Amino acid sequence: MPCAIKTSPRFRKCIAGKEADALAAMQKVQEGFGRPHVHAGFSIRKIAPDVFECRTDLKTRLVFIAQKGILTFDFAGNHRDVQNYLRGR
Repeated sequence: MPCAIKTSPRFRKCIAGKEADALAAMQKVQEGFGRPHVHAGFSIRKIAPDVFECRTDLKTRLVFIAQKGILTFDFAGNHRDVQNYLRGR
């Protein structure tokens, strides 16, 4: 059974204008999360304990927090933006 997906207000602000790309990536993550061999194909990567990222394109990364049964998308940005996000957690 796929995980539920939630989005934070910060995430929705980050993806303004790119909703279609983000939604497509979120659906792929929802389908493949928890199946490690599928992770590679969807560019899912662990970046901190319980924090993962996936890519919508070469520049944009979606950051999500994995909890039991729920994936909460919390941030989106480029590599540098994601590094700053992680430092601020």
